[in-house]
Amino acid sequence: QAYNCLIHFYKRHYYTVYRYSEQVTMSDPELYEQFKGHRDAITSVHFSPCKKQVVSSSLDQTIMLWNFASDAKAYRYTGHTDAVLDVQFSRTGHLVASASRDRTVRLWVADMKGESSELKAHQAAVRSVQFSPDNQHLATGSDDKSVKVWAVQRTKFVQSLTEHTNWVRSVRWSPDGRLLASCSDDRTVKIWDQSSGSAIHTFTQPKGFGHQVDFHPSGACVGVASSCGKVQIYDIRAMKLQQLYTAHEGPVSSLNFHPSGNYLISGSQDSKIKIYDLLQARPIYTLSGHQNQVTAVSFSPKGDYFCSGGQDCQILVWKTKFDSEEVTGEKKTKVMQEKVVQEVANLRLGVEEVGSVLETPCRNMSKEMTVLASKENKENQEQGSSKEVLRQLSTINKNLDTLTKTVLLMEKRLTLVEDQIRLLSNK
Repeated sequence: QAYNCLIHFYKRHYYTVYRYSEQVTMSDPELYEQFKGHRDAITSVHFSPCKKQVVSSSLDQTIMLWNFASDAKAYRYTGHTDAVLDVQFSRTGHLVASASRDRTVRLWVADMKGESSELKAHQAAVRSVQFSPDNQHLATGSDDKSVKVWAVQRTKFVQSLTEHTNWVRSVRWSPDGRLLASCSDDRTVKIWDQSSGSAIHTFTQPKGFGHQVDFHPSGACVGVASSCGKVQIYDIRAMKLQQLYTAHEGPVSSLNFHPSGNYLISGSQDSKIKIYDLLQARPIYTLSGHQNQVTAVSFSPKGDYFCSGGQDCQILVWKTKFDSEEVTGEKKTKVMQEKVVQEVANLRLGVEEVGSVLETPCRNMSKEMTVLASKENKENQEQGSSKEVLRQLSTINKNLDTLTKTVLLMEKRLTLVEDQIRLLSNK
């Protein structure tokens, strides 16, 4: 039951925040930037270590380098002959590595020219790539069922890890660079000793397979985005499943740990982004901003931003405020909350009229829910009063749903009118 609801406007977009009962101060993520330029679905996004740039890969066979500065241009790098499935900055930010369905890996200089060198050794599509923590090696995963390690300076193949029996979807280095984690269509997650080239442990998934794997910043566990709609976190010391989340309604495409290790973000084919509090083992935010499947998510190096890419060919950059809680010497108890941040395309015309229509009902609902919340706190020992509060909250939620549907209907009608005007102008 939601106690409060706010509708925020940002540039040409608005998003709705549903707040649930809480005893801590935590600010909602804010939409910071939106990038459009790819001609097909986004497959991967990654922040530069300096945080001023984001790199993305796409099924349109290109990678793009986006700058946060409003007057800076985006750079498009071409060279692959098929879909680019993964892209990663080096630890210094000077190089970018990309993996493609054309069976090659490319190393790009992250500048205006975007010169690149090609690495060949895989016999099938390359789905994953990442630089080692010391920047000396690359690890790649491929549909040829292997994980390969490359020397960056010599641009040479070094070793191959070949214990998977199906496509390797993702491979990631541990923070200390000693281990590798990989997930495959053979429904296993393998932990490798890079020096010996052998798997030291294998986690078997009962349902589905891993789309992406990521190491926790501590190096003690790995997270897996599963095709069965679950997010699993495995403890590689105890060699067992540590946490399991089933918040998504579709296959989970991507995930990434927050640098602090306290949060996790995931993107799914249900078009939702979920953010989890790992200390409390629960989801705390649900964001809807993409018009189709969410295919990639990533935190910035400091964790103050995260970005997402989707099949709608756009990249959304959000500003996080997870660590804005008030700090006291006393231990705080957080009551379960989940916030839904729904970001949709704003009306290009008539924003003022829509805003004036929404302003009064939203203010009234906010006041009503505030009154109801205070009333519940005072009378929480009386069962009859609690039932009445829940009934009124349910009514308010229904009214809000009706209001949201009305705005979406207006948006659809506006789109039809714009299409008709475009057709007439072409004639």
